[in-house]
Amino acid sequence: MSNDKMTNQRKKKASVENISPEEEVLFTSLRAQAWEEFYGQKLIKESLKITISAACKRKEALEHILLYGPPGLGKTTLSHLIAKEMGSNIRITSGPAIERAGDLASILTNLEKRDILFIDEIHRLNKVVEETLYPAMEDYALDIILGKGPSARTLRLDLPQFTIIGATTRIGLLSAPLRDRFGVVHRLNFYNPQELEGIIINASKKLSVPIDKESIKEIAKRARGTPRIALKLLKRGRDFVQVRGEGKITKDLAKEALKMLEVDNLGLDGSDKRFIRAIVEKHNGGPVGIETIAATISEDIGTIEEVIEPYLLQIGFLKRTNKGRVITKSAYEHLGIEFVEENKEQQKLL
Repeated sequence: MSNDKMTNQRKKKASVENISPEEEVLFTSLRAQAWEEFYGQKLIKESLKITISAACKRKEALEHILLYGPPGLGKTTLSHLIAKEMGSNIRITSGPAIERAGDLASILTNLEKRDILFIDEIHRLNKVVEETLYPAMEDYALDIILGKGPSARTLRLDLPQFTIIGATTRIGLLSAPLRDRFGVVHRLNFYNPQELEGIIINASKKLSVPIDKESIKEIAKRARGTPRIALKLLKRGRDFVQVRGEGKITKDLAKEALKMLEVDNLGLDGSDKRFIRAIVEKHNGGPVGIETIAATISEDIGTIEEVIEPYLLQIGFLKRTNKGRVITKSAYEHLGIEFVEENKEQQKLL
């Protein structure tokens, strides 16, 4: 076999995986394995359970599902739970991994009835691939063009009834024709501290790391409403107490670990504080344009808009105005910076 063919096979193997429950436990041991372990998103869970039960009673495939929202809220985990509840195989790929219509055809023709194809970052699908997907989603058929020029003809391949679960953090980048082909659309919301506490307790049992109630509350409070961040902080706390403590996460050790990670009591990290201080100290609190901020802190505009700003906007530390970004009074108070009269006048004008 040639090196090119071997490389292509490896790419396809990496882009589409048929993951068994045993492998899933091995690779992501902290991921919820049952509905009872999936905390939060109560209304979405109830809606999905009804949809799944109805499909099972009819012995049909689920309608295509679109899950969107900020990263780390459980879109991938939900897709695995849906597949488990349906008793179906799940195949995993992502928008950028499907480069050509032929790649998509290869994936779809290998699906069985009621199988689930999970496409992460679905907004990044190639336009040609996306258009090939339309008849597959609507009619369970694949149109293939054979030949070129006047002699070209179209061959329609029938596909088994399957379900596409699309996940995206930027639903606005999805084209209207693709978005409209999803029968079930859900937005995942940020979690409250009580829901995050349940996730941390469950994860600590899986990690076999003792943790007290105060530490659980401390981590949940600083996790920015995101399970992925809560689990990351728990893992780093476990590392810290195994080296500096006696293996148990206590409140004092948790605070020390979080301080080392530069995560304060509101969940702000070093990047957030650097962003705020740059606007306050070098641009008098704003308004200032995103390009100027990016140049000031030597950061990519996309990173600022998608990683740094959402949480600061959520907690009211940042305003987006027609004139640019403005730091609010509450952010000054949180960082212990004096909010001078000149800033007050700017706030009033905005």
